[in-house]
Amino acid sequence: MENSTEIMSFVLAMYGNMGRLKYLYFTVALLFYMSVIFANAFLIVIIYLDRNLHEPMFLFLCCLFVNEIWGCTSMLPCLMVHILSETHEISVIYCFLQIFNIHSYVGIEFGTLTMMAYDRYVCICKPLHYNVIITKRIVQKVILVIWVATFIEVGVLLSLTIRLKRCGTVINKVFCAHHLVVELSCSPDRTVSLIHDLVFGLIFSVATPVCYISYTYVKILSVCLKGSKETRMKALETCTPHFVSLISFVLACFYSLITQRFDMFSVPYPLCVFLSMYVVIIQPLQNPLMYGLKLSQIRHACKHLLTLKTSQLYIFVLAF
Repeated sequence: MENSTEIMSFVLAMYGNMGRLKYLYFTVALLFYMSVIFANAFLIVIIYLDRNLHEPMFLFLCCLFVNEIWGCTSMLPCLMVHILSETHEISVIYCFLQIFNIHSYVGIEFGTLTMMAYDRYVCICKPLHYNVIITKRIVQKVILVIWVATFIEVGVLLSLTIRLKRCGTVINKVFCAHHLVVELSCSPDRTVSLIHDLVFGLIFSVATPVCYISYTYVKILSVCLKGSKETRMKALETCTPHFVSLISFVLACFYSLITQRFDMFSVPYPLCVFLSMYVVIIQPLQNPLMYGLKLSQIRHACKHLLTLKTSQLYIFVLAF
């Protein structure tokens, strides 16, 4: 049995031999990463500059956009390095750092989506009490609690795993997955880490938020069916992006949980790789595009800001 300190790196075995296609994959990954950073940062700036958007719902959106950058950064820079690499080795320290980032990203995403569902529930079902129940100060405290609680939870998860003795080095993924790292352990107490991983991944991060969000949507739907056409249109505009984001994220997380525990030989290799990275590549790009295009307040803020900047540039040119 090898001591855990003797293993200094893992091998990410799912990259395989890409040949000359690695330059194409690198370019695609780089474009994805730049798109994610630009789209999310752009909407954060828009919300920050437009005082009309300094409302609870858009504060939650800012939190969501920051988390998208956090999650994507935990994956794509490392992915691009390994695409061009020949060995596909990753140090133990960086592997656990990547696990921390990915797990915290998932926890914060679900926490934020849950609070956004509650925000819409209060707005639509209890509109007269909205400004009392949902205030900027409360939203700021809730966002802080979501981030701190998630970091603590993931920290506890990793503290149980880091001390395990490891007897293997090959991870059949393109990134470090907690479950697969624990499977490499030959320590008898690894069961505790596996149970904690399942509880955190399935119950704490997925099942509880999904159940609560489902409850809020049932309440919202019942109010909309009884309300006016204007109420239904308002609910449709604000809830559709959130609902689509939630469904795609839940499906991607369930797929990731299943593939880490069962062999998926029937799934084609390229599709398996793509779906395993969906959570931290497609989701961070999908959310800003969807919210930016669907919410009229953000569209109007973008037009106003672009018009203002164009006018200022025109005046500046004329001055010279």
